[in-house]
Amino acid sequence: MTTNSLNVAVLGAGLIGLDLVEKIQASPHLDCGLVVGRDPKTLGLRRAAALGCATSAGGVMALVGAGPFDVVFDATSAAAHTTHWSALSGAAPLLVDLTPSSLGIPVVPAVNGADAPDYGHINLISCGGQASIPLLHAITRDVTATYIEVVTTVASPTVGRATRINLDEYIATTQAAIRTFTGAAQAKVLVNISPATPPPPFRVAMTVQAPGLDPARVHAALKDAEQQAQAWCTPGFTLTSCHVTDGQATVAAEVTATGTRLPDHAGNLHIINAAAVLLAEQRATGKAL
Repeated sequence: MTTNSLNVAVLGAGLIGLDLVEKIQASPHLDCGLVVGRDPKTLGLRRAAALGCATSAGGVMALVGAGPFDVVFDATSAAAHTTHWSALSGAAPLLVDLTPSSLGIPVVPAVNGADAPDYGHINLISCGGQASIPLLHAITRDVTATYIEVVTTVASPTVGRATRINLDEYIATTQAAIRTFTGAAQAKVLVNISPATPPPPFRVAMTVQAPGLDPARVHAALKDAEQQAQAWCTPGFTLTSCHVTDGQATVAAEVTATGTRLPDHAGNLHIINAAAVLLAEQRATGKAL
C-alpha cells in the first residue's frame, strides 16, 4: 500500500466481485481491505482469501462494522443495493454501485468521468451501458436522435445469478442512461445471453436514428471514442463495424477481457470492473486518468 493508496472494500463475492478484487490488487492506488459475502462456502470468498484478502461472510453489516473505508464497491444485486446504500452511507466517502439499481449518479468514464471524484454515490449503470454509451454519446453530440436500440450479447458462463435476477433492472437502467447521455427521445435495450460453444465475445450492436447524420463525422467521432475507451478498458475495446445512411447509423463493438484471469469472452465483467477501478483511482490521485 503506497502513501496515496485508498483502503477499499468489496461487497459481493460473485463473478464480478472476484474479478474486481484482482483488479484492485493490480492497482498501485488501491488496497483491498476487505471482501464481504454472505456464505462462508462461497467460492469467491475462498479465492479472495487465497489472494491474501481479509474476508467476511457477515454481509453488509460486517462491512459497516469493519469500516470506515475510503471506497466501497457494491457488486451484489440491484435489489440488495437498495437496502445497502443507506447502511453504507457512513462507511466510505465514495460508494461505487456496480448493480443496475439506478441509485446514485450514473457515470461513464469517457463521458462524465472527470466529474466523478466530486460524487459520493456513483452508479455504473450496466456492462452494456459502459460499452455502448461512449459510442452513442459520440454519435449524438450534434444531432438529435429519435430512436436508439442496443442489443447486448453476453456468453452464458459470464452471467451470474445476481445478473440474471437483475435483467429487468438492467434493461430499465440502461435505457434511462442512454436517454440521459444522448438526449434520445426513445431507447430500447435487448439482452441476448448466449449458450453457444465456444462462448461468443461480449458485443453491443447499436442502431441510431437521427436526421442529419453525416457519415464522415460519425466515423471520426466513433474512432475518437474508441481510442478513449481503450485508454481505460485496455485495447480490448474494439469498434467492429459502422454503417451510416439515410439518417440511420448501425454500429457494433466488442470487448474482450485482456490482461486478467478472465477468459477473453468475459468482456462484460471486464469493462464494468475496469470502470470501477478507474474511478476509484481518480479519487486516489485527485485527477482524471
